[in-house]
Amino acid sequence: MPTWILRLGRFDERILHAVIVRRRAGLDRFVRLLTRLGDPPVAIVLAGGLALGMVPGLQAAGARAAFALAFSHLLVQVLKRSFSRSRPSLQVGMASLVQPPDRFSFPSGHAAAGLSVALPLAMGVSVSVGLPVLLLGMGVGLTRCYLGVHYPGDVMAGWVLAVLAVIIADPALALFR
Repeated sequence: MPTWILRLGRFDERILHAVIVRRRAGLDRFVRLLTRLGDPPVAIVLAGGLALGMVPGLQAAGARAAFALAFSHLLVQVLKRSFSRSRPSLQVGMASLVQPPDRFSFPSGHAAAGLSVALPLAMGVSVSVGLPVLLLGMGVGLTRCYLGVHYPGDVMAGWVLAVLAVIIADPALALFR
């Protein structure tokens, strides 16, 4: 494993611990619900529904979101298998609040999915609507740390992949026009 990942791991563990010790029972249910927006079936339905015109005027944003979601997912899967970073090992008395979808941690697919859908949508609407959508998309990534299934660095890497996928979306989609 590359040295930078090991250094990142020590930093990540400290931040993750700081997040987990601040969990609140009243927040747990909300976080479990919010993280579901990054589940593959939900993200696909959201992006696909927008692309197919379920919300008039947002077809272009939906197409961008669908492309970004597919491309970021591909990148996430390749990187997860390349780095093979294990999920967080939580300290005694602490547990993950959800079952992770696989055994690899880096990068976070939920963080990438949430932002891959939210960013194009936020760019396609007014700021007053777009900012909450963007914060919601980023919140999906943050839930993964709170739930104990990802390190903060995994989430940041997922966000970077989402931004990259959104940047590439317009030129890629232009090839199909």
